[in-house]
Amino acid sequence: MNDEHLAELLSNDAVVYGATQIFDALSDFTRFQILSALLEGSKSVSELQEICHVSQSAISHQLRLLRDRSLVSARRSGQRVIYSLSDDHVGLLIGIGLEHAAEPEEGE
Repeated sequence: MNDEHLAELLSNDAVVYGATQIFDALSDFTRFQILSALLEGSKSVSELQEICHVSQSAISHQLRLLRDRSLVSARRSGQRVIYSLSDDHVGLLIGIGLEHAAEPEEGE
């Protein structure tokens, strides 16, 4: 991304607010687990519940927030709702966050 495009995005309050909402969503451990699980492919609520070890209502609540932030999308498959990452940007954010967190701190 070039400096001019970045400056344009930063001057748009709605875009900056949207970005802060995305990072807020990523800051929760359960939501980060859900997004990480969806990196491997689409999953139902019950599959996510098994992975995250939280109640179905907690998973549903977190998925609702992630959908509101356009980080996940949902589709019906019979009685089940199947969730997936909304686009490749979400996977990049997860990957970059994990790589940054794994870097040794200065002085180590």
